[in-house]
Amino acid sequence: MTFRYGIDHLEPAFDDRTIPYITWGLRYDEATAHHIEATLNGSRVYIIASASLSKNTNALKRLEKALGDKVVGLRVGMTPHTHWDEVVAIAKDAAPKNPDVIVTLGAGSLTDAAKVIAWMLANGITDAAGLERLVEVKAENREAAGIKDPVVRHVAIPTSLSGGEYQSIAGVTRDDGSNRKCLFEPPTRNPSLVVLDPELTTTTPERIWLSTGVRAVDHCVETLCSLLSNEKGDSESEKGLLRLVPALIQTHRDPADLAARFETQRGVILAMSAVGSGVPLGASHAIGHQLGPLGVGHGETSCIMLPAVCKWNAKVGANNDRQAYTRKVLLQSSVVRELVKAKHGDYDAAVEKLDLGDILDLIFREIGMPRSLKDVGVGRDKLDVLAENSLKDHWIQTNAKPITEKSDVLEILEMVVE
Repeated sequence: MTFRYGIDHLEPAFDDRTIPYITWGLRYDEATAHHIEATLNGSRVYIIASASLSKNTNALKRLEKALGDKVVGLRVGMTPHTHWDEVVAIAKDAAPKNPDVIVTLGAGSLTDAAKVIAWMLANGITDAAGLERLVEVKAENREAAGIKDPVVRHVAIPTSLSGGEYQSIAGVTRDDGSNRKCLFEPPTRNPSLVVLDPELTTTTPERIWLSTGVRAVDHCVETLCSLLSNEKGDSESEKGLLRLVPALIQTHRDPADLAARFETQRGVILAMSAVGSGVPLGASHAIGHQLGPLGVGHGETSCIMLPAVCKWNAKVGANNDRQAYTRKVLLQSSVVRELVKAKHGDYDAAVEKLDLGDILDLIFREIGMPRSLKDVGVGRDKLDVLAENSLKDHWIQTNAKPITEKSDVLEILEMVVE
């Protein structure tokens, strides 16, 4: 497969809803400028851009040049995992500039911030107390609470594969010393448009690109392994895994392969379609959400936690049939079968012994991902607070075996300490 620039494509990302649209075929600066005017009718653009991308490449300058006098404000750089105080600061800066479009140029932390900020601006919120109102309000209570829907449109130009650009919910990390990430659930409005440009992603450090791709794999695996799975979730997860895993391995082997990069971007859409089918996720996501604020990259949490959670669920007999099914899906890939053979020699003998956690471990090691908390600088002194925060995460109760005891979380963490 090859990838060529020159013709603009615009279509809904998903076949069952119209938000977001995706565009590809033009370079990101040209596509963004074109669709802000022609598709979104925008005229006042606030940009939130990655600091590293802005410092180390000309990506931001290209975007600003393409948008010209439509740019009314700019924020360069955010701390990973979308910190509370920074979200407030950006909303305060953006409000008087009255943007009708927010553009994010970078990875998932910026994307989450923009989703929350657009909601804040619709409700005249530019302080921490107002942000607290939004995190506490439930969807069914918004109207009674006088909470308005976002008006500002969000255009996301992703440079990673975490997939947050395909859903309205967002995570923001508290700055009160707890390091707890909170979930915001804005109405389904943003992002409105996702701009896909595989050439731009070659500026992303390999570890970030591949690890966030593993995050998408995690979406597929935890969907397939859920005891509350459905037909659509299973179908999209299967297609997502069979697209993502070979493409990630190929990107690792040849970072300049734009076709493989585009394949991974399309695989993320399948993964997020699976998540959007309504299947709840599990402990890998729950623990990962709370591991992130301890300084671990968004996708690296999945590299470490997903195989361990699969192993733990199998040990307690929670979802063995679903894991066997997911393992079978992965082994449909000739690339995965080749990894098994290269590692173990006798393929038939090896697959008799390898469970889902083993297959995932093999894939993640092949692309050079971290496999322990030690690899990402998290020591035993952090396990207690990590376990406590994980018990408060919304996905912990929907694990195949619901987790209610800190000792269970600690048991999983012990599997990946070193």
